[in-house]
Amino acid sequence: MSAEDLENYEAELELQLYREYKDVANLFNYVVETERRFYLANNVDLKTRSADGEVFFDLTLTDAWVWDVYRTGRFVQSVRIVTFKDVNIEELNRAEELTIPKEGLN
Repeated sequence: MSAEDLENYEAELELQLYREYKDVANLFNYVVETERRFYLANNVDLKTRSADGEVFFDLTLTDAWVWDVYRTGRFVQSVRIVTFKDVNIEELNRAEELTIPKEGLN
């Protein structure tokens, strides 16, 4: 497999994942972004904790979908995330229509 074949394969996987995201996004209430992953979830419980002078975030997501191109089962019942990095949680506007960016189709 050439480098170009591998790039094309990975681009196709990303496009399939985006299409799946577009299909399932309206099933969820929240978008959650961490330094490692991107999630859709219906329930988000965020707790700010500290230990030894360090502040960290303890999140529990239920009824979730994980953006991970190499994961076969993206729907999960519960996810626990513990991180010292930034966490972004947004409530979804279900009426908003998603579109594929044109620059991603080259």
